[in-house]
This record gives sequence, C-alpha cells and structure tokens, in this order.
Amino acid sequence: MIGIVVVSHSRALAEAAVELACEMVAERPPIAVAAGAGAGFGTDAVAVADAITAVDSPDGVLVLLDLGSAVLSAEMARELVPPDVAERVRLSPAPLVEGLVAAVVTAATGAPLDAVLEEAGRGLAAKLDHLGEAADPSAAGTTAPPAAPEVVAELPVDTPHGLHARPAARLVGLVRAADAAAVVTNLRTGRGPVDARSLSGLVTLAVRQGDRLRFEASGPGAESLTEAVRALAADSWGDRPADQAPPAAPGS
Repeated sequence: MIGIVVVSHSRALAEAAVELACEMVAERPPIAVAAGAGAGFGTDAVAVADAITAVDSPDGVLVLLDLGSAVLSAEMARELVPPDVAERVRLSPAPLVEGLVAAVVTAATGAPLDAVLEEAGRGLAAKLDHLGEAADPSAAGTTAPPAAPEVVAELPVDTPHGLHARPAARLVGLVRAADAAAVVTNLRTGRGPVDARSLSGLVTLAVRQGDRLRFEASGPGAESLTEAVRALAADSWGDRPADQAPPAAPGS
C-alpha cells in the first residue's frame, strides 16, 4: 500500500483533513503529516523529508500540499531523501481536502501510486460539475460502458443523503478488489456511465435518496462483484443508522 504525506502551513488543518479522509475507510493507508513551522504556521523541508521517509515503501509515496511554500518545501524534501526514495515520490497538484479524501479511499484498496495520483487529481470534479464548470468529462472519471457487459443490475439507493462519499467509498472498495470492470449510471438523471473505481466519478452522479443505479460489470469476477454490490445496496450501502440495523441472527 502506498504512503501519503500531507504538507500544510497549519497542523490543525492537516490533521483535520486526515481525520475527515480516514472516516471514509475501514483501514487507513500509512499517512504522515508535515505541517507548521515550530509553534507557528509555515512549512519545513526537513520535516517533509522525515514524513516521506516514515511512510515510504516500495509502492511509493504521494504528497499532497496546501499552497505557496508547501510546494517549495516538498520539492526540496525530495532532494533531501535518498535517490531511490525520491524516485517513488509523487507531488500532487490536487486540492488538499478533496484530493486527500480521494487519495485515501483509493490507496486503501491497494491501488498503485499512479492510480491514486490520478484519482486525487479528480478531486474537484464533483464540485466543478455541480457548479456547471466541468470542462473535461474525463476529469470526473467518465468512461464508456463495456461493449457487452456480462452482468447488469438495477440498484436502489435508499440512504437519506444518497450515494455520498462514505457509501461511494464502499462501492469503490468492492470494485477495486474484484477481478472485473464496472460502470455506474444514475437512471433518474441519465448521468454516467462513470468508472465505479473512481470516488470522484461516482460523486458526480449526484445520486439522491430514491434514485436507481444501473450497474454494469464485465470480466471474470463480474458475477460475484455484482452480487456483493447487490448486498451492499440491500444494506443501505453500509449507511444504515444504528437503530435501524437488521436484527442479529439467533445465537450470534
């Protein structure tokens, strides 16, 4: 699993962003924070280099940054770490909060560094799309449906807040763990299809309570993946309130 470094002028900001992102996953990837300078605001290249070293692995390290000197400090930090470590470090231009959420969700599935970097870069897609400013459909994880999907299912969305980030992250985890490809379309709006491996893409579907999704899967694991997604949908996408949880089985 790749490591993630968050570089910010404010430690409070960085730690809050990490806490938010990790709410989306059951198992968090290795994350280190390099934020603040001394007791105040700022960034420190040595601290960034130490953070990179702390989460480094053969899978690589993704660095997300806030602004200004954070970029300069991260670039300098890459020069301070050993060359073999520097070769597997990527600096992301993604927005800090949205990019970090997308990166954590994608990294937690075991996705490779380049895939996590790409997904983090789509972090603003949902916001741009909602405000009518998305210029490039590929930025939202839009993809063509399989030429002949092997399994097609219509799935209800009964969660009060629709398919928001947490349930969408669960869907991403199932799809990325499967030996199959899948796309999703919102049947109410006609939005899609989007790659079901992309959190940013799924969020652009603007799925509300009561919507129905068309799920198309292909590949060796298409059938088992679809059954797993059906079960997730039947369990309110894992977003069922505690007081509405199904009763435990006898003897459990």
